[in-house]
Amino acid sequence: MVGAPLSKLRRDLGLLDIFCIASGAMISSGLFVLPGIAFAVAGPGVFVAYSLAALLAIPALFSKSELSTAMPKAGGDYFFIERSMGGAFGTVGGMAAWFSLTLKTAFALLGMGWFAVLVFPGITPLQIKLLAIAFCVFFMLLNLVGAKHAGRFQSTLVLILLGVLGYYVVRGMPAIQVERYVPFLPEGGGALFATAGLVFVSYGGLTKAASVAEEARNPGRNVPLGMTLAFIVVTVTYVVVVFTTVGVLDGAALAGSRTPLSTAAGAFMGTHGVVVLAVAAILAFITTGNAGILSASRTPMAMSRDGLLPPFIGRVNRRFGTPEYGILLTGIFMILAIAFLDLLTLVKVASTMKIILFALVNLSVIMMRESRIQHYQPTFKSPFYPWVQVLGIIFYALLVIRMGTLPLVIAAIFFGGSLLWYFAYVGASERRESALIQVVRRIANRDLAPSAPALEGELREILRERDEIVEDRFDELVAASPILDREGSESVWDFFRGISKVLAEELGMDEGKVNDLLVEREKESTTAFRPGLAIPHIVVDGTGIFGILLARSKGGIVFADDKPPVHAVFVLMGSRDERNYHLRALMHIAQITRDPGFDERWLAAGGPEQLRNIILLGERRRDTADEEGPS
Repeated sequence: MVGAPLSKLRRDLGLLDIFCIASGAMISSGLFVLPGIAFAVAGPGVFVAYSLAALLAIPALFSKSELSTAMPKAGGDYFFIERSMGGAFGTVGGMAAWFSLTLKTAFALLGMGWFAVLVFPGITPLQIKLLAIAFCVFFMLLNLVGAKHAGRFQSTLVLILLGVLGYYVVRGMPAIQVERYVPFLPEGGGALFATAGLVFVSYGGLTKAASVAEEARNPGRNVPLGMTLAFIVVTVTYVVVVFTTVGVLDGAALAGSRTPLSTAAGAFMGTHGVVVLAVAAILAFITTGNAGILSASRTPMAMSRDGLLPPFIGRVNRRFGTPEYGILLTGIFMILAIAFLDLLTLVKVASTMKIILFALVNLSVIMMRESRIQHYQPTFKSPFYPWVQVLGIIFYALLVIRMGTLPLVIAAIFFGGSLLWYFAYVGASERRESALIQVVRRIANRDLAPSAPALEGELREILRERDEIVEDRFDELVAASPILDREGSESVWDFFRGISKVLAEELGMDEGKVNDLLVEREKESTTAFRPGLAIPHIVVDGTGIFGILLARSKGGIVFADDKPPVHAVFVLMGSRDERNYHLRALMHIAQITRDPGFDERWLAAGGPEQLRNIILLGERRRDTADEEGPS
């Protein structure tokens, strides 16, 4: 069977898994290879360049944390870009995310060879390739049987790796010679900033965890917290380890070295140190490989779900809850890349694409915020918006320019090919509206309310999944309730006459009788619950009857001359045997409307369905089956 996924992805990943996926994706060539190359450019102050590069990664960290808590869905960059800017941008972003991540993962597995030689001096280039392919096949199988198993494997390796690096620092600190840091910046500050751009790719794996947000438990908390903890821990690790390496190793030996940590460990621990750090490097490349397949395979699955790739790619295995074809496609491409491609050149292209994706993700946050789509409700909001995003886009544009002409040309050709695929495979049939369309509408007519019901509905369902909302009787009543959206100001009596016809049809009663019941109840005591909110209610004959009518008055309803006008009205109607549920409904309404932002969202809603969704997604305690009463 092809088409939609056969089942949902399982939420098997906890905070430690997210932390280790992000950490393991970062700690590889950026730490075990680049320090020697970077030292040759910047000198002993190279560890400061890692700190500066970390600052450049913050906009992407903030933006992806926000987007992944608002839209914790498989696909990461692709999903964010597609929903914010549309199918064409999404296809380009998705293809680039998958291609860049897959190539860099293949490069990481092949990079093990540099360190395998230190442990097994007789190993040949062919054996190195075969070893990389073997690991790739192993990771494919591991990921096919479940993200939970891949996550546990990743966590074990990352914790061992961090332990070894801690051992390296503790043993190396006493061997540091201060004179090795002089002159600190022999080539000046310009070289330091250039080096920061060079080592920035070391942080490229940080946000891989966003691709598996759909498989995270409590994604609103665990994804941003896991990525942030990984960012802090890995940044400190980078700086401390590189600082130690500079202090224990002669500059001539360090400059340009492809195995700087192993060389440095040999200087103060002997052969034992060389082997230990070589094994640590192999572990680092393995964790990058595992995290790469885990993350990259979710992008083609997400694109298939949206009809941008053939339907079978989106299938989820019933038994294991994993995207089997996405994993197989990713793994096979990695094996071919390891076996036949010039990975060093292609990885430069992949790095260029990754930086462009960082810029697009920052732009995605701006699009989602400025669209004012009601159900864009991240649990983490980027601080200093929009300045962080704008500065991030500028910084990433400057970094892309510095990547050189060839990577930019190849990236441009790749993007052009992705667009050709989009127009050939999808063409004019793609009609999903994006946040960008809403922004354009707002600019064209500031009074025009957002109107993207499909995107609103999708985000609503995503929020329900994220917050694990289980429908109760109140949800069912609200889902079936009539909703009135009234424009001008009016008295409460005019309002009652206006809604009596709708209520009469709901109850099968005479319109005049319904109006009399509303007026009689209001004269007993006002049903204005608080400023801006009223809850009129009537008791009707019969049994097992209970219903709700929702109404918004933009101009305001005057319930009493000495009280503010009411804009939100919940009309409750029920038989006497439903008195207990009447009290429960009042409690639910009180919980939802006490939210500080309720009144603003209610008045800003674009229409009846948005009003309904405000109530359905409102924060409240859900009823259990024995509390709900008759249905």
